[in-house]
Amino acid sequence: MSQLFIVATPIGNLDDITLRAIETLKSVDAIACEDTRHTLHLLNKLEIRKPLLSYYAADEKPGIAKIMHLLDQGKSVAYVSDAGTPGVSDPGSSLVRAVREAGYTITPIPGASALTTLMSVSGAQGRGITFEGFLSPKGGRRLSRLRELMEREESFIFYESPYRIEKAMADVASIDPERPVVLGRELTKLHEEILSGTAQEILDNLQNRDKILGEFAVCIYGKKQ
Repeated sequence: MSQLFIVATPIGNLDDITLRAIETLKSVDAIACEDTRHTLHLLNKLEIRKPLLSYYAADEKPGIAKIMHLLDQGKSVAYVSDAGTPGVSDPGSSLVRAVREAGYTITPIPGASALTTLMSVSGAQGRGITFEGFLSPKGGRRLSRLRELMEREESFIFYESPYRIEKAMADVASIDPERPVVLGRELTKLHEEILSGTAQEILDNLQNRDKILGEFAVCIYGKKQ
C-alpha cells in the first residue's frame, strides 16, 4: 500500500536505531535519503538491501517527483536524513507537504534527535523551550536574533557548525556573560562532550582549543533561570 514513512536514524552511535525503524526499513519498497553513501553505511550494518534514491534540500523537486512516482505505483517509501529526525533542521518538510497534499498516508517512526538529546541533559526548567535550528551565518542577523531570544523567559536550543560556534558563543557572551549554557559536541559519538557553565566560561573553553571539531547543539537558559 502506498505510504511514506519518516524514519529517524542515529545521530552518531548506530546502536541508537530503534527496532521499529529497522522493521520499517526492511519492509518498504524503497528508501529515500540525503546521501546514498551515508545511508548505505547504516543499511550495511543492519544487513538491509533496498533500492535507494536521493532527496536533498538543494534539489528537492526532482527528489519529490521520484518519490511520488513510486507512491503512485502503490509502493511504500521510507525517508531518512543523514542523521536524526527528518524535518528537524534537516530536509523533509517539503516532501511531507507534497505527499500529504497528494492524499497519501504519512507515518512517523520516531527516534534520535540532537534537540531532545541535549534537552534531556540540559536541566533547563520551564513549560516550554524554543528550538531555533541553525542561526544566521551573518554576524549582524545572528547577534540581533540572539538578543531577542535571550530576552525571553524560556530557554532555547540552536545547532551550530564547528566553523561558527566560537563566533556564536562570543555573541552570547557579549549579551550576557553570566548566562547559564549547556553545550553538546558530537552527541552520542565516540568523542561526545557536554560542557556546562556561564556563556563566558564556555567561550573561554572554546578559545583555548587548538582546533574545534564536531557538530554542536547549544542550550541557552532563559532570562529568569
